[in-house]
Amino acid sequence: MKIARIAGRLRSRGGALAHDLLMIPVAWLGAFWLRFNLDSIPTDFLDQALVLLPMIVVIQGLVFLYFGLYRGVWQFASLPDLTRIIQAAAVGVVLCAAAAFFMTRMIHVPRASFPLFAVLLITLLSGPRLAYRWAKDRWPDTADLKKVLIVGAGRAGEELARSLLLDPTRGHHPVGFIDDDPEKEGRDVRGVPILGHCGRIPEIAAYTGADLVVIAVPSASTIQMRRLIECCERSSLPIQTVSRTRDFVSARAAVGELRDIAIEDLLNRQPTKIDWPGMRDVLAARTVLVTGGGGSIGSELCRQIAQLDPSHLVIVDASEFNLHRIHLELRDACPNLSFSIILADVCDTAAVERIFERHGPDVVFHAAAYKHVPMLESHLREAVRVNVLGTHTVARTAARHAVGRFVFISSDKAVNPANAMGASKRLAEKVCHAVHDASPATRFMTVRFGNVLDSAGSVVPLFREQIARGGPVTVTDRRMQRYFMTISEACQLVIASAALGEGGEVFVLDMGEPMRIMYLAERMIRLSGKIPGKDVAIEFIGPRPGEKLSEELFHPVEPLNTTRHAKILLAPHRPLEHAGFAERLAKLRKACDAFDEPALERILTGLVPEYLPEPSPPLEDVIPITRAKR
Repeated sequence: MKIARIAGRLRSRGGALAHDLLMIPVAWLGAFWLRFNLDSIPTDFLDQALVLLPMIVVIQGLVFLYFGLYRGVWQFASLPDLTRIIQAAAVGVVLCAAAAFFMTRMIHVPRASFPLFAVLLITLLSGPRLAYRWAKDRWPDTADLKKVLIVGAGRAGEELARSLLLDPTRGHHPVGFIDDDPEKEGRDVRGVPILGHCGRIPEIAAYTGADLVVIAVPSASTIQMRRLIECCERSSLPIQTVSRTRDFVSARAAVGELRDIAIEDLLNRQPTKIDWPGMRDVLAARTVLVTGGGGSIGSELCRQIAQLDPSHLVIVDASEFNLHRIHLELRDACPNLSFSIILADVCDTAAVERIFERHGPDVVFHAAAYKHVPMLESHLREAVRVNVLGTHTVARTAARHAVGRFVFISSDKAVNPANAMGASKRLAEKVCHAVHDASPATRFMTVRFGNVLDSAGSVVPLFREQIARGGPVTVTDRRMQRYFMTISEACQLVIASAALGEGGEVFVLDMGEPMRIMYLAERMIRLSGKIPGKDVAIEFIGPRPGEKLSEELFHPVEPLNTTRHAKILLAPHRPLEHAGFAERLAKLRKACDAFDEPALERILTGLVPEYLPEPSPPLEDVIPITRAKR
């Protein structure tokens, strides 16, 4: 294949060179013919012209090679190619005139023939190139290309059309534009017609035989994007989009780069405005520790912290695979970052103590946790051991070493918990509250939020796998709804909360409006170019153990207050009864060591009175899902 491409390139350049060499005698003799007013050329002058012709061809051919006339591709001939042709012709003609003077003293060589030769040569060289490009642009070979309908006839749409027209190797060819501006209808962009408004997408898609719809409106708000997607879905064609404006700014994408519609495009959320200088003031030149640093939330925290100039980043995780992955990523992406990876369990008191002694962190983000609700319903001991006692171990060690800030990442499931995961997170919040009250040197703060898209074990990758297999997509209940946020935005707000906190706060992230899981499933199926219920079935399996139909972000006795960040709200800690709390926590640890789950449940219910557990199903009835960290 590679040899064939090289051979094809050589044939192309050889053909171009042969064409140009052939044009030299045509232009040379044509110049004499024009000089004699398109009449017959006198014999003496014609003989002299033929004598000089080999010299003219050699000189002019060498000049063509020198000026690189064969670096360009005829299909993409443009102004730089024309400039090279003019330069080559001008220099060649001057050299030819000088050589002719020394050979003939200009006897029987009209002086006007040289400027005429230059004009003819430029015309004969550039004309076929431009005609070839025009023909390719006007009648491209699109037999094997996907036909693309572009939504948005603005700058991004024009850039995309130009890119697809000039580069057929991308495998796409634009057949029309869709735009809601009535003044644009009937016009064309780059020769591609603007065919109508968004409401006519199904009709236009059928008329043009389109294979793909591309949304080229990178500046669209999320609400506008959802409307465009819903219009495109009616065509039953696959949908892609160009990267958003904020991706261009962050250099994460190139103009005209296509990508699949992401689920975050459907979230009714505006880009978060982040106080990066304030966050840098908290983390720059400090040692930052992230527990669970290889998990979904933890690894994104590490990526963002790495951009804020910490003196050293310490990443702790119990999964060697997760640690290895984040280690390779940071090593390649942030070569100047000083960081350590530590394979350790947050429940291991000796290991945690050694980490704090050796690294002396100034800021701790505690993200290590078990989070899978149905799994933890049958593993109460693990939920308590990691989520509660692990948090207690890390928090207590941080207080003993006078860490400046400790940020505990909680969950919306901690509010009125109906499952072991939520109860363990609620008790972990209380643990941080208790340690904070006893440790004035350390600012403890809790950040509570809902689901993050595409996190390990979450519904989005599960739906994606099920759609790829052809279904069915399993939905627990039509009424099931959840709050969603992107991992990137959640971590930005967690770090911003660390900068806001003075100690003892529960920060609640503004998650916007909840999304129905049924809507999410239907949209993901449609975005794959399939029809829900027809191409991919949706199966209702009923709520899994411990699941609620909807989640809450704050308790009724937690009146929310605003902060100086619009998306971070403040919920005051509920009063904590310190008397006997430490003793009951010790009993919880003892029951955990003894693997006494009935005792664990009794103590947990006593410490979290709003927790009303349902009987745990047998272990074999639980859907096996690998453990994941938050």
